[in-house]
Amino acid sequence: QVQLVESGGGLVQAGGSLRLSCAASRRTDSRYAMAWFRQGSANEREFVATIAWNGGRTYYGDSVKGRFTISRDSAANTVYLQMDSLKPEDTALYFCAAGSNLILSSLRDWRRYLYWGQGTQVTVSS
Repeated sequence: QVQLVESGGGLVQAGGSLRLSCAASRRTDSRYAMAWFRQGSANEREFVATIAWNGGRTYYGDSVKGRFTISRDSAANTVYLQMDSLKPEDTALYFCAAGSNLILSSLRDWRRYLYWGQGTQVTVSS
Protein backbone atom coordinates (compact mmCIF):
# COMPACT_ATOMS: atom_id res chain seq x y z
CA GLN A 1 0.00 0.00 0.00
CA VAL A 2 1.26 3.46 -0.89
CA GLN A 3 -0.32 6.69 0.28
CA LEU A 4 0.23 9.74 -1.87
CA VAL A 5 -0.21 13.32 -0.70
CA GLU A 6 -0.15 16.22 -3.14
CA SER A 7 0.54 19.83 -2.30
CA GLY A 8 1.44 23.08 -4.00
CA GLY A 9 -1.74 23.95 -5.84
CA GLY A 10 -3.25 27.41 -5.81
CA LEU A 11 -4.37 30.41 -7.80
CA VAL A 12 -1.97 31.94 -10.31
CA GLN A 13 -2.21 34.36 -13.20
CA ALA A 14 -1.73 33.22 -16.78
CA GLY A 15 1.96 33.06 -17.62
CA GLY A 16 2.90 32.26 -14.04
CA SER A 17 4.39 29.16 -12.45
CA LEU A 18 3.57 26.64 -9.76
CA ARG A 19 5.35 23.58 -8.43
CA LEU A 20 3.33 20.61 -7.25
CA SER A 21 4.71 18.00 -4.90
CA CYS A 22 3.64 14.41 -4.30
CA ALA A 23 4.98 12.67 -1.22
CA ALA A 24 4.78 8.89 -1.05
CA SER A 25 4.34 7.17 2.29
CA ARG A 26 7.09 4.70 1.54
CA ARG A 27 9.86 4.11 -0.89
CA THR A 28 8.67 2.71 -4.19
CA ASP A 29 10.93 0.30 -5.99
CA SER A 30 12.20 0.40 -9.54
CA ARG A 31 9.07 -1.22 -10.94
CA TYR A 32 7.01 1.88 -10.22
CA ALA A 33 6.11 4.80 -12.41
CA MET A 34 4.83 7.99 -10.84
CA ALA A 35 2.48 10.20 -12.79
CA TRP A 36 0.41 13.34 -12.76
CA PHE A 37 -3.09 13.46 -14.18
CA ARG A 38 -5.61 16.26 -14.13
CA GLN A 39 -9.35 16.57 -14.22
CA GLY A 40 -10.88 19.80 -15.44
CA SER A 41 -14.35 21.08 -16.24
CA ALA A 42 -14.87 18.35 -18.84
CA ASN A 43 -14.56 15.86 -15.98
CA GLU A 44 -12.22 13.63 -17.93
CA ARG A 45 -8.93 12.48 -16.42
CA GLU A 46 -6.14 13.73 -18.66
CA PHE A 47 -2.57 12.45 -18.66
CA VAL A 48 -0.06 15.17 -17.79
CA ALA A 49 3.31 13.51 -17.18
CA THR A 50 4.97 10.39 -15.85
CA ILE A 51 8.41 9.41 -14.64
CA ALA A 52 9.83 5.94 -14.37
CA TRP A 53 11.37 5.36 -10.96
CA ASN A 54 14.05 3.23 -12.54
CA GLY A 55 16.17 5.39 -14.80
CA GLY A 56 13.96 8.44 -14.58
CA ARG A 57 12.63 8.44 -18.14
CA THR A 58 9.87 11.00 -18.56
CA TYR A 59 6.83 11.33 -20.80
CA TYR A 60 4.45 14.24 -21.25
CA GLY A 61 1.01 14.94 -22.55
CA ASP A 62 0.94 16.97 -25.74
CA SER A 63 -0.83 19.92 -24.11
CA VAL A 64 1.91 20.44 -21.51
CA LYS A 65 5.05 19.43 -23.39
CA GLY A 66 7.68 22.13 -23.18
CA ARG A 67 5.95 23.92 -20.28
CA PHE A 68 5.81 21.30 -17.51
CA THR A 69 8.65 19.28 -16.04
CA ILE A 70 8.30 16.16 -13.90
CA SER A 71 11.14 15.18 -11.59
CA ARG A 72 11.77 13.03 -8.55
CA ASP A 73 13.75 13.02 -5.32
CA SER A 74 14.35 9.37 -4.55
CA ALA A 75 15.70 10.02 -1.07
CA ALA A 76 12.57 11.95 -0.13
CA ASN A 77 10.13 9.63 -1.94
CA THR A 78 8.74 12.70 -3.64
CA VAL A 79 7.76 13.57 -7.19
CA TYR A 80 7.44 17.13 -8.44
CA LEU A 81 5.64 18.84 -11.28
CA GLN A 82 7.08 22.20 -12.25
CA MET A 83 4.47 24.08 -14.24
CA ASP A 84 5.58 27.14 -16.20
CA SER A 85 3.82 29.40 -18.68
CA LEU A 86 0.49 28.41 -17.21
CA LYS A 87 -2.66 28.94 -19.21
CA PRO A 88 -6.30 29.19 -18.12
CA GLU A 89 -6.93 25.82 -19.75
CA ASP A 90 -4.49 24.26 -17.26
CA THR A 91 -7.09 24.89 -14.55
CA ALA A 92 -7.92 21.50 -13.04
CA LEU A 93 -7.68 19.22 -10.06
CA TYR A 94 -4.25 17.62 -10.29
CA PHE A 95 -3.72 14.08 -9.06
CA CYS A 96 -0.58 12.14 -8.32
CA ALA A 97 -0.64 8.43 -9.11
CA ALA A 98 1.64 5.42 -8.77
CA GLY A 99 1.63 2.20 -10.72
CA SER A 100 3.91 -0.77 -11.04
CA ASN A 101 5.06 -2.90 -13.93
CA LEU A 102 3.58 -0.56 -16.51
CA ILE A 103 4.53 -1.09 -20.10
CA LEU A 104 5.22 1.88 -22.34
CA SER A 105 1.84 1.77 -24.06
CA SER A 106 -0.04 2.00 -20.76
CA LEU A 107 1.84 4.84 -19.10
CA ARG A 108 -0.73 7.41 -20.22
CA ASP A 109 -3.75 5.34 -19.16
CA TRP A 110 -5.04 6.40 -15.74
CA ARG A 111 -6.77 3.03 -15.28
CA ARG A 112 -3.35 1.34 -15.03
CA TYR A 113 -2.35 3.25 -11.91
CA LEU A 114 -3.15 1.64 -8.59
CA TYR A 115 -2.51 4.36 -6.02
CA TRP A 116 -3.88 7.89 -6.07
CA GLY A 117 -3.63 11.03 -4.01
CA GLN A 118 -6.57 13.23 -3.05
CA GLY A 119 -5.73 15.93 -5.60
CA THR A 120 -4.65 19.54 -5.42
CA GLN A 121 -6.51 22.35 -7.19
CA VAL A 122 -4.74 24.56 -9.71
CA THR A 123 -6.59 27.62 -10.96
CA VAL A 124 -5.12 29.87 -13.65
CA SER A 125 -6.77 33.24 -14.14
CA SER A 126 -6.66 35.12 -17.43
